[in-house]
Amino acid sequence: MMEHLSMANCLVIVQFPLSKRSEDQAISGAIGTAPTYRGLAEKGLISKHYLNGDEGTGGVYLWENRKAAEAWFTAERQAMLAERFGAQPVLTFYDTHVIVDNALGETRVNGQPVKEILAAE
Repeated sequence: MMEHLSMANCLVIVQFPLSKRSEDQAISGAIGTAPTYRGLAEKGLISKHYLNGDEGTGGVYLWENRKAAEAWFTAERQAMLAERFGAQPVLTFYDTHVIVDNALGETRVNGQPVKEILAAE
């Protein structure tokens, strides 16, 4: 068994049960808040993906670890989001031990790049 001393990344899916927005509305809303999330790099946010779908809106957040994610998504922040969107957010936290990152051309285990072994398909 491999030993991994680093913490798992944490993926948080935030969903609001709202009607799908137009593409222009979704882009405008995301561009308006993007600087906030770009500024969270020093607090452990790796990336945020804005969601706009038939079942609602929201975001997928990749954090360095669960502690960083929980520090951001406090009860106060969730209440602020509910007020802003007019709907209670549903948050789901996932430990993410392995990430395949095609943009960087690497696989990471608990945030650390690892050498890949060819696997049968």
